[in-house]
Amino acid sequence: MADPAIIRAARADDHEVILAIVNDAILNTTAWYDHEPWTAERVAEWHTAKLADGWPVLVADVANDVAGFGSFGPFRARQAYAGTAEHSVYVSSTYRGHGYGRQLLEALIDLARSRGLHTLVGGVDSENAGSLAFHRALGFEEAGRLREVGRKFDRWLTLVFMQKLL
Repeated sequence: MADPAIIRAARADDHEVILAIVNDAILNTTAWYDHEPWTAERVAEWHTAKLADGWPVLVADVANDVAGFGSFGPFRARQAYAGTAEHSVYVSSTYRGHGYGRQLLEALIDLARSRGLHTLVGGVDSENAGSLAFHRALGFEEAGRLREVGRKFDRWLTLVFMQKLL
């Protein structure tokens, strides 16, 4: 890792960088199953809703620059799923491969444990070998595949669910 990151709660002044990371993932990768870029307003609404519902949004701060962000929230809305959360971690292309995603996910795992959650689930595109390996390295196991459930870049995408029992 080049410079150590400080993992901290996201703030409103992080929204611009979060927006850039989200839109890069939407426009250039299959890591985010969406087609339309987000707006600054959408990031602000997303962040506000996460906080209002008691869910974390963390950033990896490297020398006062946001290298990436991560969060978790409800896996499903029904009460029987209350012990399960779905997480997301995204790192700016500038900072990938330096361990910041790992720091974010480790912090999310610790936070999920401290909140008494039982399991974390992540949805990963089947062609994203780096993310699949990243999750395996942190103790996640493949729990299932949903074949051709997303469509992006004129092709069908398969979603892999990775799961870690806490």
